[in-house]
Amino acid sequence: MDGSRSLRKGRALASYAGIAAVARSLERLLQARFQEDEPVPAKSTKALLVRTEDLKPGANVITVPSLTLFFYRLELNRHQRPGWSAVGHLDGQGHLPLDLHLLITPWGENSEDELRILGRAMEALEGTPILSGPLLHPSGNWAPSEAIQIILDEVPAESVMRVFDLLPSDYKLSAPYLARVMRVDTRPVFPDLPAATLVTGKVPEANP
Repeated sequence: MDGSRSLRKGRALASYAGIAAVARSLERLLQARFQEDEPVPAKSTKALLVRTEDLKPGANVITVPSLTLFFYRLELNRHQRPGWSAVGHLDGQGHLPLDLHLLITPWGENSEDELRILGRAMEALEGTPILSGPLLHPSGNWAPSEAIQIILDEVPAESVMRVFDLLPSDYKLSAPYLARVMRVDTRPVFPDLPAATLVTGKVPEANP
């Protein structure tokens, strides 16, 4: 077996489903942390993955108390791109390393509740900055060694406010986070064909 086919068969395929799996992993982690230590007394805070449409007034998707996770941008991780391009040259697959940008936003009956929800969420993410193994949602088809780093994003406040300018919702206190690195692997671009041996040179003669 050649080296490229060995690489493909020795590693799980990080498919396109991994993007959604990252989101579900964060939603599940925060929900579990809220259940361990409820930030709003006598309430049940919910972690909720939302779309732009869910933020429209009257959508009735967001209940209080809750914390929404809104993914608003995906970017190429330029630092890891060259290395994965080299791997793709060997194994015949494309490898796209991505950074996922999101906002976490608390929703409560009053400002104190919202600050408690946001504080608990930030505490939870700081305490679990790496998602790996069972913390990753199984729908991502993860390789055993894969991990996603969750960090507070270094985004200016003006940039966060501009995101809300494009949303059907008034600005709310939010914290920007970055999930990196999510890798999307393509399927092999060349088939696994039997190896062939080509012999060149002088053809042996029947008579010496």
